[in-house]
Amino acid sequence: MTETDTILVCSLAESTGKTAIAVALGRASKERGESAGYMKPKGTRLRSVVGKTLDEDPKLAMSVLGLEADLETLEPVVYSPTFVEGAIAGRADPAEIRERVREAFETLAADHNRMLVEGGGRIDLGGVIELTDVDLAELLDARVLLVAGYDDVYDLDSVLAAAERFGDRLAGVCFNAVESPDRSRLDTDGISFLESRDVPVLGIVPRNETLAGVTVEELAAEIGGDLLVEPTEDHTIERFSVGAMGPDSALRHFRRLQNAAVVTGGDRSEIQTAALEAPGVRCLILTGGHRPSGAVLGAASEASVPVIAVRTDTLTTVERAESVVRGGRSRDEATVERMHDLLVDHVDLDRLFES
Repeated sequence: MTETDTILVCSLAESTGKTAIAVALGRASKERGESAGYMKPKGTRLRSVVGKTLDEDPKLAMSVLGLEADLETLEPVVYSPTFVEGAIAGRADPAEIRERVREAFETLAADHNRMLVEGGGRIDLGGVIELTDVDLAELLDARVLLVAGYDDVYDLDSVLAAAERFGDRLAGVCFNAVESPDRSRLDTDGISFLESRDVPVLGIVPRNETLAGVTVEELAAEIGGDLLVEPTEDHTIERFSVGAMGPDSALRHFRRLQNAAVVTGGDRSEIQTAALEAPGVRCLILTGGHRPSGAVLGAASEASVPVIAVRTDTLTTVERAESVVRGGRSRDEATVERMHDLLVDHVDLDRLFES
């Protein structure tokens, strides 16, 4: 390549593995003898550290790809709620922001012959500053890899709509974290249908347990909870259910859950007991600073269901916990390594890189 090949990795929704895929593609590029760079123009995975709001994803890319650029260049826009409110109030100039992003990109691209650019949590994020992922693709002259989940056939509507918006810039679609039964249906009819509509499908990455959700220990640490019953197995939490109903209906509901944590008041012993009877409940999160009864703790220990106690109310706890799970399992080099192997095995990287 004589010029920088830019791939914008976008997703239809949050928590589709976009970051791990983008960084893993950078690693795959380096294995091909190319110099790979990374950029995330709109920082959305935000955490306050020493008075600054930082995004965790560029730091992971710096570590894996050996990048030496500063964080402000890798992530020129911190797309926080405060920033968005200011933009809505007219305190941000979209033209100036676009120029800032373009200059940062050109600085990074000068050192690499392939750039992996990570889009927002969804393709329309950034509209208030006229910098959606569609705008980014145009601004950076990028080809687009669209990362999508697949739960049922209705998801193909979203893929088609996104493909139409990106037009000729769409290099292909990668379905990620697809369950085995869904993969069979997608393989049989979905791919041929999309290809018939000129939407290239580059691969289907199966769901991998080590990349899904967060462990109980990670969750407890992130939400500031105390482990009253320690986990005995390395189960992951992928979803939450609020125990705010009566015990009979609660039990029926809980039995439909898989890899879930039930969030309920520490004084709701009947809900806690119902949750412990459901095989798909992996954890209890008890709110309000209430300590559960000895009987509940004993039953949880016997059922090997860890119990986390927090002082926050149920709504605040659920918001914090869902934010942790949306970020996925703690992102580190091992995560990228596993995603890299999955991409090599299940995605046509030659078609992506050489198109």
